[in-house]
Amino acid sequence: MIQSMTGFGKAVAVFKEKKINVEVKSLNSKALDLSTRIAPLYREKEMEIRQLVANMVIRGKVDFSIWIEKDVNADATPINASLIENYYKQIKNIAEKTGIPEPQDWFFTLLRMPDVTTRTEVEELSDEEWAVARKAIEQALNDLVSFRKQEGAALQQRFEGNINCIAELLSSLETYEETRVDKIRARIVDALSSIPEVEYDKNRLEQELIYYIEKLDISEEKQRLANHLNYFRETMNDGHGQGKKLGFIAQEMGREINTTGSKSNHAEMQNIVVKMKDQLEQIKEQVLNVL
Repeated sequence: MIQSMTGFGKAVAVFKEKKINVEVKSLNSKALDLSTRIAPLYREKEMEIRQLVANMVIRGKVDFSIWIEKDVNADATPINASLIENYYKQIKNIAEKTGIPEPQDWFFTLLRMPDVTTRTEVEELSDEEWAVARKAIEQALNDLVSFRKQEGAALQQRFEGNINCIAELLSSLETYEETRVDKIRARIVDALSSIPEVEYDKNRLEQELIYYIEKLDISEEKQRLANHLNYFRETMNDGHGQGKKLGFIAQEMGREINTTGSKSNHAEMQNIVVKMKDQLEQIKEQVLNVL
């Protein structure tokens, strides 16, 4: 079963007063193109996070985010009461000595003094918290993979329809191919007959016609195209990670369809070739999303 490169995964975990949020989004890309937005507390684990994402995602343009939401009360910056009291005494003492009036709004004045509301402690990442955060990351990545599998199943169903349609169109060529030789032969003979002064050796003409018709034979192209169609189906069933290979097979299918069109020399057959090209273009467009 193939996987799509388009996906989304999200997980939320709780550690004490914190809510840890993880989101992963991916789109198609030729290789792994990873962009990260990591909360400062977890930046020391960035390399480990990148490795986790690379192992699960493999390929695609990926946006990874992890951030923290804290309880309002727990996140409030503490007020340094002892420092405020010290500022209050200093200002009051200066006012008495200099005669400068004391502030009318003491709280407004004191709360604007340096370091009164500055958070001084440095938060460190504990092993327990990282274990919770890592589990949330793994859950988000698993959700992303599940999303990719669902999208991949839809893509595979669409490809099966395109492949079956091309196979049916390929079979329909046989009806016109049987009468094509007679029409080409009759057209050439009629053209020669319309020129009365031209004399020709019928045996030599027959030999040249056989050579010419052999050049227009599409048996090999039909066989190779049928083989490519079967190989495309087999590759889809091999599992994920087949996107590039499917793209190469689609290119080879295009070569055989184009050659068939150039050799057909028949209006109805060329119309069928156009329909096959339309189905193939749909495959080429969507195969870019396959992992």
